[in-house]
Amino acid sequence: MPLSVRPLWALALSLAVVPVWAQAPAGAAAAAPDPKLIRLGLILPLTGGSSDMGNSARVGAQVAVDEINAVGGYLGRKLELVIRDDQANNDMGLAHAEELVLKEKVAATVGFCNTGVAMKALDVFQTNQHILIVPCATGTAITAKYPAAESYIFRTSARDQLQSQFLVADIVKRNLKKVALLVDTTGYGDGGLKDLEAALQAVGLKPHIVVRFKVGVKTLADEMKQLKDSGADALIGWTVGPEQGVISASRAAAGWNVPQYGPWGLSHASAFEASKGAVEGTFVVQTVLPNTFMERNSTFLRGYAKISKERPIGSMMSAAQTYDSVHLLLRAMFLTKGNINGKSLKNALENLQQPYRGVVTTYDRPFSNTDHDAISANMLWLGTWQGGERAYVYKDDAARASVIRRKE
Repeated sequence: MPLSVRPLWALALSLAVVPVWAQAPAGAAAAAPDPKLIRLGLILPLTGGSSDMGNSARVGAQVAVDEINAVGGYLGRKLELVIRDDQANNDMGLAHAEELVLKEKVAATVGFCNTGVAMKALDVFQTNQHILIVPCATGTAITAKYPAAESYIFRTSARDQLQSQFLVADIVKRNLKKVALLVDTTGYGDGGLKDLEAALQAVGLKPHIVVRFKVGVKTLADEMKQLKDSGADALIGWTVGPEQGVISASRAAAGWNVPQYGPWGLSHASAFEASKGAVEGTFVVQTVLPNTFMERNSTFLRGYAKISKERPIGSMMSAAQTYDSVHLLLRAMFLTKGNINGKSLKNALENLQQPYRGVVTTYDRPFSNTDHDAISANMLWLGTWQGGERAYVYKDDAARASVIRRKE
């Protein structure tokens, strides 16, 4: 039994001996228990260009559910995932949100890897006071649309504002000053460009050149020539996995040997595949990296390997963040003492009592009624591709990765 689930076993036993009606908070009626299952919605892009994120997140969620069910589930009721494929399509994501919340009436939902898809569906969860934990999508606006005190939207991925600041900090550290921005024309790109410009301005810089492009391109040769000819000494590409690979391949073909940076999409297997390995040596924001010396990390990877044999994992961050999301949701469910409606779960998530030692980090009060983002700047690592796998850029980071990083 993984060490991480032993406390759940003890907690489940201690709560299970108390009648459900006696567990409801004062003044609130306990929800009628389903004698068999607790159903959780899962909305992810399982097909299409973002499928590496979605399928990794799906496996991560299943690993968590399998662990939880193996030790009795929630008060004797096993968890079941109700899975929907949004295909990275905004309208489909909205339709699935409406279906799961209004028709399937799942207890809570974990979902969305694409910022645009998430943004289109947020009102469904907010209007119906239904908990949504976003494990992958990083657009800063997702958790900013509603004030945290009123919001039913939570997140376990690093918002783009943090990622852009993190990348710019490393650029400054290397004394690079002429930063080229190559950004896609999606809503994700629009938000990322805004965050990048703000991060550069905060350190007294401005973009040396900005070039936009549409997703779906197979080459960026003309754009890369324009950037190279500008005399820039660093490149930040802001887009999703496959197009990150196109950026790397085009930069290599142009013989432009400047440092290439990117948000977490640069770490997806689709980026490696699209670039035919040209992503090697690039710099990418990470919340978690493969680390066999960390018990939670290696245990999770073994659990993942039982379900999927892919190498490398399509998106380790998607998998780990979704796994942690399910476990955080379970801990909130225990705090509600059987009354798992949206309001009770919101209050519980904002007031988690005990630290959870997850795969990404140790979550100690990850949420509050003023902040629904679990990840803070001190939890980020600079990663790279090395020999076809993700790795730490700095040896010191690898050495200190086992140090507990609580939210700041």
